[in-house]
Amino acid sequence: MKQRIVINGLIGIFISGMLWAQEPEDTALAPDAFQNHYYESLKQKGIENYDKALLELDQCETIQPNNPVIFFEKGKNYYFMKRYNEAFDQFKKVTELDPKNRWAWVGMYDVCYDTKDYNRAITIVQKLIEFKSDYQEDLCSLYMTTRQYDKALDLINVLNATVGKSDKRELYKAQILQDAKYQGPEKNDLIEKIKQFPKDESNYIALIFMYSKSNQEEKALEVARQLEKEIPTSEWAQVSLFKYHLTANDGAKAVGSMNRVFATDKIDKKIKHRMLNEFLIFTKNNPQFEPQLDQAIHYFEDDKEVNVAKEIGKFYQAKNDWIKSVKYYEMHLKSHGEDMEGIVLLLQAYTESLLFDKVLQFSSEQLELFPTQPQLYYYNGLALNQQRQFKKAKEILESGLDFIVDDSVLEINFNLQLGEASAGLGDHKNKNAYFEKANQLLEKTKKN
Repeated sequence: MKQRIVINGLIGIFISGMLWAQEPEDTALAPDAFQNHYYESLKQKGIENYDKALLELDQCETIQPNNPVIFFEKGKNYYFMKRYNEAFDQFKKVTELDPKNRWAWVGMYDVCYDTKDYNRAITIVQKLIEFKSDYQEDLCSLYMTTRQYDKALDLINVLNATVGKSDKRELYKAQILQDAKYQGPEKNDLIEKIKQFPKDESNYIALIFMYSKSNQEEKALEVARQLEKEIPTSEWAQVSLFKYHLTANDGAKAVGSMNRVFATDKIDKKIKHRMLNEFLIFTKNNPQFEPQLDQAIHYFEDDKEVNVAKEIGKFYQAKNDWIKSVKYYEMHLKSHGEDMEGIVLLLQAYTESLLFDKVLQFSSEQLELFPTQPQLYYYNGLALNQQRQFKKAKEILESGLDFIVDDSVLEINFNLQLGEASAGLGDHKNKNAYFEKANQLLEKTKKN
């Protein structure tokens, strides 16, 4: 919120301009005594002996009782001691002696900010704006913090018109406009601005968002079309047009809009993720566009927040479309080969698709890399059982049992597969023992 101008770095400014700002009748007093106490106070402050620094400054005040630099230095020492009330009072004394002293106002602002006294900070920042217009940004943030949204919106519009827009102010504005109370006047203002400045993209974007949030999709689309007509290169127009093309079942145009949006850094990833999800649903019912979906995934390969290919695999898994799940899990693991969740998901998808050769090959490869992961032993043993290699299956499953920790479901499955291996080997005693153990674990799990 605050443009933090730290008062600690201002010693030289005050010394050069104020050190000998004593009254005329004090000039006969020994300047060396004042100077000695003053510099000793700076020394003590530098080693964080703030109490001793204040004692030295008391001596300075005795010699020069109306010197603003003394009060300023006292304010700093009190501030560093977190004695905020005393610090504020000292800075205030400076402004009473020298109202044009900007740094004393900054000191009071620091105190208000640290004590979260934002209402009092507003008055001080209004004074600081007289020295430096940049403090209008602080004032805007303070209005937001104190929920004075009318004043904040007015100031945001003024700043947008005079110094240009900023991401922070646009975020504030979006927050304010979530309240329907402010949407009417703002909507009319945006419509008027679009008429006056038809090449200013930001006004279209703001109006599109406003209409979208109030579920006025047709009006949002109308604005998007107008934006595309006035600024054909605008990626933002494609966000709304993409949804329109999907609704119209025009996949080719939807792909065109989608690719333009995905290729730009101007548009937030959350919007891109939403578009991809909408296109995924569209593709499920229009499988001829699956190659375009696969191509779109490449835009998200470096995404640190969402593993897009894996999430699409989960989407198809939830629909029991295991072959599609296999495809996207394999795609995911090409760039995230150590993702154990992805590995297990792919093994399950292979199993559900009855691709036991692949289950065996892939689990064997992964066991060389992750020899303590019990899930890999399970799938390896399962695949060996399916290939009637019962002896190997029993050996691998017994090895994997030692790595199971607090996973009853996996332990049940191990015992079932060990029972199958024992049955295949003709060992009915162990077969019954393993199946009984699985049943006991199942009953225990139900009770819990």
